[in-house]
Amino acid sequence: MKALRKFLDKKKPLFLKGGKYEKLQSTFEGFETFLYVPDVTSKSGSHIKDAIDLKRTMSIVVMALIPSLLFGMYNIGYQHFLSIGELATTGLVDMFVYGLIKILPVIVVSYVVGLGIEFAVAQMRGHQINEGFLVSGMLIPLIMPIGAPLWMVAVSTAFAVIIGKEVFGGTGMNIWNPALIARAFFFFAYPSKMSGDAVWIAEKADSFSGATPLAHAATLADFEGGSEMAKSVIEQHLSNAYDMFIGLIPGSIGETSTLAILIGAVILLATGIASWRIMLSVFAGGFVMGTIFNLIGSNAYMTDIPAWQHLIMGGFAFGAVFMATDPVSGSQTARGKYIYGFLIGLLAVLIRVVNAGFPEAMMLAILLMNTFAPLIDHYVVQGNIKRRLKRVKVKA
Repeated sequence: MKALRKFLDKKKPLFLKGGKYEKLQSTFEGFETFLYVPDVTSKSGSHIKDAIDLKRTMSIVVMALIPSLLFGMYNIGYQHFLSIGELATTGLVDMFVYGLIKILPVIVVSYVVGLGIEFAVAQMRGHQINEGFLVSGMLIPLIMPIGAPLWMVAVSTAFAVIIGKEVFGGTGMNIWNPALIARAFFFFAYPSKMSGDAVWIAEKADSFSGATPLAHAATLADFEGGSEMAKSVIEQHLSNAYDMFIGLIPGSIGETSTLAILIGAVILLATGIASWRIMLSVFAGGFVMGTIFNLIGSNAYMTDIPAWQHLIMGGFAFGAVFMATDPVSGSQTARGKYIYGFLIGLLAVLIRVVNAGFPEAMMLAILLMNTFAPLIDHYVVQGNIKRRLKRVKVKA
């Protein structure tokens, strides 16, 4: 590490003002501060001594995503070999390596495109490079189907960075979660690649159904006049809560395993990076809405799926832990976080059940509440001001 530090110190003058590569100063500084804590202090205003900066915060979030990433690699291989009937003769390492080969290009494309745009914009503006895309670059591959063409991932990533972040001023200024913007663009621009059985399993056998639990639930909701045997098969898929919790089901790369997601949640909460208020209230909102539907029971989707099962289906858990807790696009006040999270969970299950053909309920719920998060905070702050004014007598 000392050799690397000496190398950087030797090259640094070339990138400072008056140096040969002064126009690339922000690029050099971005790499240097990624490797080492910055050696500068504030000149005026507040002085905070803390090793945690944006890079370290983003690095912890990436670490929390690793369990979902690793399991996603394994599940890609598991679903593939299950579909072709070779699961019994394939080892764990072979499944993992197969998944690694499939997902690695998606990760590379996400980071190359996203960071390339971030670096280019920083150079044009003469600003420091922000590190927010360290997380977005990992989130985007994890919420994509394994069958997504790489060029579509690249276009979606570019749209998210440019339209979702840079037009608002970059990291810390965006009003929506950039990774969800990428998924929303992908879903609406290329809907055939985000639906159906084929996209969730890499090179699956034609005779194998790769439907996700949400797809089975949608079929159950529309079930009319079919055989009782067909209905029982669908219900059997939905009743396998163990596989849903562990993650051995078709779905987006990093969203299938609730267990891996909860491990990431523990890391985020233990380090104080994510808000437990938002996480808790998202799950509470989803459970309350699911319970209401169980009581109404107007179709099979409402009666045959218990409220708690909504919390481990689709991208609900992943959205609650990694998307809703985005500190930039979420609510900032303590009370606002409860309201914000509760409404996300409530809306996600509401959209999922009322419109069973729309599988992106969690995405839509979070983006919608991202839009209203400032409004929630405004009314919370105004409410606090009014309560305090009532406790004091203001002299005329």
